[in-house]
Amino acid sequence: MIPAAATAPACAPAVPDAEVPGALRVGGLVPLTTTDYPGRLAAVVFCQGCPWRCRYCHNPHLLPARGVTEIAWGDVLSFLERRRGLLDAVVFSGGEPTAQPAIVAAARAVRAMGFRIGLHTAGMYPRRLARLLPLVDWVGIDVKAPFESYPGTTGAAHSGAAARDSLRLILASGVDYECRTTVHPGLMNADAVTRLAAALAALGVNHYVLQECREPRNSRRLAPAAALDDRLGRQFATFSVRRA
Repeated sequence: MIPAAATAPACAPAVPDAEVPGALRVGGLVPLTTTDYPGRLAAVVFCQGCPWRCRYCHNPHLLPARGVTEIAWGDVLSFLERRRGLLDAVVFSGGEPTAQPAIVAAARAVRAMGFRIGLHTAGMYPRRLARLLPLVDWVGIDVKAPFESYPGTTGAAHSGAAARDSLRLILASGVDYECRTTVHPGLMNADAVTRLAAALAALGVNHYVLQECREPRNSRRLAPAAALDDRLGRQFATFSVRRA
């Protein structure tokens, strides 16, 4: 990850991001990845801020709305300008990209440079996602749990309804996508995995991935998913278990 530059000096005008097109708060930048956008060479822009507090979050430094250090959006654009013809895509990840009003203008600016746009989202802001989807070429949506059980994972009331609405938007948009769930054995048992898979299939999900939670000291890491591979797989056009 490219080291973050210092934040804007204290004398900078306090103007809300919504009033500054492209003023995206960036907490990190990976200059090259082959895994975050299927089949494409991509850079990953890690957006600062997320209102949910998922118990297995692996990027806790990106949760606050402002990071201790941030990369200036102009520096990100300068980097991407130098990578034209070398990279296929730019993935906005987080944190939660749709938590920032500036994400739509940022995606539009990057798309105008000739890059495909990828998005990693948990679907917490469906209205903003609806504005963003016409600019996006591929989405990885993280579905945390059976929708009625979301607050136990995210710590946020009504979070399941927002995630379900966002998933429906993605499915209706025709944008290429991957629907995925990180299975934490302390939060999801075999019954929860089965119920969630059935709910997703009923909504029309065709591409589903179960991800192993990266907790090496926990010997039960993906036991529910491993035991249900065949039964779950029959509900989707493509299904896989992604090991940590």
